[in-house]
Amino acid sequence: MPCYPPPAFSGHEFSASAAADPTELTITRPLLEEALAAKPALAALSTEEKKAVLLSMADALEADTPAILAANALDLAAAQDTISPVMQDRLRLTQGRIADMAAGVRAVAALPDPVGRTLASHTLPNGLQVNKASVPLGVIAIIYESRPNVTSDAASLTFQAGSVCVLRGGKESIHSNTAIVSALHKALTQHHLPTALVSLVTDTTRASANELMQAVGYIDLLIPRGGASLIQTCVNQAKVPCIQTGTGICHIYVDGDADLQKALSVVENAKTSRPSVCNAAEVCLVHRDIAPDFLPQLWDRLVVRRREAGQPPVELRLDPKAMEVLGRGIPAGYDDFDTEFLDYILAVRVVDSVEEAIAHINCHSTGHSEAILTQTRAHADLFTRLVDSAAVYVNASTRFTDGGQFGLGCEMGISTQKLHARGPMGLEELTSYKYVIHGDGQIR
Repeated sequence: MPCYPPPAFSGHEFSASAAADPTELTITRPLLEEALAAKPALAALSTEEKKAVLLSMADALEADTPAILAANALDLAAAQDTISPVMQDRLRLTQGRIADMAAGVRAVAALPDPVGRTLASHTLPNGLQVNKASVPLGVIAIIYESRPNVTSDAASLTFQAGSVCVLRGGKESIHSNTAIVSALHKALTQHHLPTALVSLVTDTTRASANELMQAVGYIDLLIPRGGASLIQTCVNQAKVPCIQTGTGICHIYVDGDADLQKALSVVENAKTSRPSVCNAAEVCLVHRDIAPDFLPQLWDRLVVRRREAGQPPVELRLDPKAMEVLGRGIPAGYDDFDTEFLDYILAVRVVDSVEEAIAHINCHSTGHSEAILTQTRAHADLFTRLVDSAAVYVNASTRFTDGGQFGLGCEMGISTQKLHARGPMGLEELTSYKYVIHGDGQIR
């Protein structure tokens, strides 16, 4: 299969042509000025004081659960005719999901303080002691869509990392985000801290997003978390430093000697446990030797059994070899191996070798998460060495690419680039460093 470029990104809500003049922050300037002014209050807090605030944030989320659920119901009602059922699930909050959000904040509070650590130290021949110390980034802006849990995740991570956060969610979740931030502000007020430490942009037009991209001097880092259109617009148009996150065309390769039952379970989990998230599998590559046994069982597992159980069946989009094996299904289209479906759709291709699988992945992947299911150690080692993605699995689901699952408490997003941060972004990835040099009158 040729390595062709992915389809062009379309504008949708975030239009590159609408970029704001950096000197005209007409919507966000007051909020950004307050965020900058709040930085010293956070910098003055000790590790224990930050932990106490985070624990209060978690308590406030649970205490405000009825109000948050009521706000979320407004968002869900407005979304009924505008977004798909799968995307509505990303938007939906329940008492259990809010409890998970609070648990995530507590998990962040329990992690070591990433600020003020000595990363390296050495003494020069002239007696100067050079220390490399971790420091906050400053003001971090997050532009995100649909998932209101990102609001508390981002607020807790940036707070623990010593930075002010500026949150700009989508219009589909504005009521939920407002209620969540209101709860977090109660905790800040309880500890006599400025609420601007967690700032929410309530304007959900693309103008406010474009202003954040141009806010040089106010924002130290911009993190887009959402669909391909949002991410690509931020990466292409931002004048502030920007980290590319999220878009996940994740692959699972079923090798010729894979354990069939384990492979079926892993593929089912990676595709169906939550198809609307970026670590869900979008492509399944199958070795030709195992395809005659595996593909009919995959069809039974993902299509027949799910339909019988009243669950959404997975639509398999098959390359010619897979279609020949199954004798049924939907032929894969030109773009199907370059599409993040975020739905119950799985592109399937039969390959001749692990080398061909690796070549396909490196050609079509977005650099997020890939997995090999195999019992051959040499194939596993080759796959992990040559596949160029942020997370590479052997005999496990791609759904584990998550800050909480990796022991990071929660995450700011999944970075698919290589500079500064890669993979789930936790506390360490939300800090920078500076050099502190101690001398005794040395001159050069």
